[in-house]
Amino acid sequence: MINSSTAGFHAASWSDAVADLTRRGEAFVLATLLGSAGSTPRAAGTKMVVSATDIYATVGGGHLELKIIEAARAALLTGQSEQALVHFPLGASLGQCCGGSVSVLLETLVPDGIMVDLYGAGHVAQALVPLLAQLPVRVRWIDSRAALFPAPMPANVQVLVDEDPVEQVRHAPANSVSLVMTHNHALDYRLCSAILKQGTGLMLGVIGSATKAERFRLRLAHQGFSAEQMARLQCPIGLAQVSGKLPMEVAVSVAGQLIELYQSRHSPSPMRQGVQWRQLKDTLIQSPVIVSADAEETSPR
Repeated sequence: MINSSTAGFHAASWSDAVADLTRRGEAFVLATLLGSAGSTPRAAGTKMVVSATDIYATVGGGHLELKIIEAARAALLTGQSEQALVHFPLGASLGQCCGGSVSVLLETLVPDGIMVDLYGAGHVAQALVPLLAQLPVRVRWIDSRAALFPAPMPANVQVLVDEDPVEQVRHAPANSVSLVMTHNHALDYRLCSAILKQGTGLMLGVIGSATKAERFRLRLAHQGFSAEQMARLQCPIGLAQVSGKLPMEVAVSVAGQLIELYQSRHSPSPMRQGVQWRQLKDTLIQSPVIVSADAEETSPR
């Protein structure tokens, strides 16, 4: 089974897949048949989408498609957004009787920023979400009170109404940031305990005072949490140099802390030599070889 979560290929169009995967913050490869020579299964411009677990649409099936999927999955393992032009000769080596050759553009798209789990829909959260809507982050906004969520919702924000928000902790994406700012201290503590126990997040920030933080740490220590685990708890949250208690002041401070966090995780990209337009034009028209599927230069037939 090629798709780990389905019994075959998805029926969704490639454009729907791109929109859905982008909304979910999941990396994917958009494969496009750029040019062809001789007889090929599909026309130039045909697209398919490949994620780590699933495949959407088709570029003709057969061994060619399998090779494209393998190349796409290998590209995803790099964890980098990049483009590659791959050449596939269609013949005995791919077990296809079409003949001809195909050049395929593989565009690997890895989402920038981080995933944020925001627990609570009170005043600070209401001020924070419009700021997060303008940043390269993806937000799961969680509360038990559906009436508090405003409309319309920013595209990068997913609302989750749960009678027990602690249940959402086990669904948190790996390497996400958890921001706890509910209306109830007891719920805040339960969330902290569950998040620290799971231990997969980048950061746990809890709104409140230093006194609240000390009380939480004492209770967590009594529960058996280690000093290393409790060190992940940041309370108060936000940038230390940004003071103020107004909801917007706190929200700006928290947003600044998130910006500092995601910028620190990405080193500057090296300068790359772009493809000259004449070379790209020749590729689209004549399907010349840029990278062979077998890592050897091969001339189209």
